Amino acid sequence: MSGADIPIRDAATTIVLRRGATGTRVLMGMRGEQAVFMPSKYVFPGGAVDAADALAPLSRPLAQLHIDRLTAEPRHGAASPHAIAAAALRELAEETGQLIGQADGPVSDWPGYAETRLSPDASALTYIFRAITPPGRPRRFDAHFFAVDAAALSSDPDDFSRACDELSHLHWVPLPEVRALNLPFITEVVLAELAELAGSVTYDTPLPVPDTVPFFDNRGHAPRFSQII
Repeated sequence: MSGADIPIRDAATTIVLRRGATGTRVLMGMRGEQAVFMPSKYVFPGGAVDAADALAPLSRPLAQLHIDRLTAEPRHGAASPHAIAAAALRELAEETGQLIGQADGPVSDWPGYAETRLSPDASALTYIFRAITPPGRPRRFDAHFFAVDAAALSSDPDDFSRACDELSHLHWVPLPEVRALNLPFITEVVLAELAELAGSVTYDTPLPVPDTVPFFDNRGHAPRFSQII
């Protein structure tokens, strides 16, 4: 299969920021050296949207502004904003063991949520970035990046015992030090957006919603950069 023929799948990523008086840290993990996609790279937790994510119960939905931005431009996949938000929360739980949930909604059967009797909560997610993998890669994704403050976690932020083995070296990295890691190019770009977003407010105030969502569009023959309003 040529690079142009590789299907583009919807994917979701959750970027957890742990903010405090001494600065901001971000949760990162390293992909295995045998991984087909981005081996040995440090990444945010995330992955492809599964068909079952469309039916995943959520205690609270994604905010309407983020739903509107997710549907502002066409996508190759058929995943709904609900499914994309659910995938972001599911992948976070699977790859790190970290949960964002409420006790007053339908209980999920996802690992971590099932044991704690929590319902995943998408209302804390902020949509901040979209990027489509360029042609020529072994896998291609229409990736949607969400930021969330660690204060929204329902789990111990230092307990990764429930994490699967897809990511290793899970730890909170000071934001100014992240770029010293072995990172994919798009992760570096997203980190620049994160630094600006987190730096625009004090640590004891909520993360702001960006005015626009940057979009790296690699669907055509030439890359296109735009801003989703």
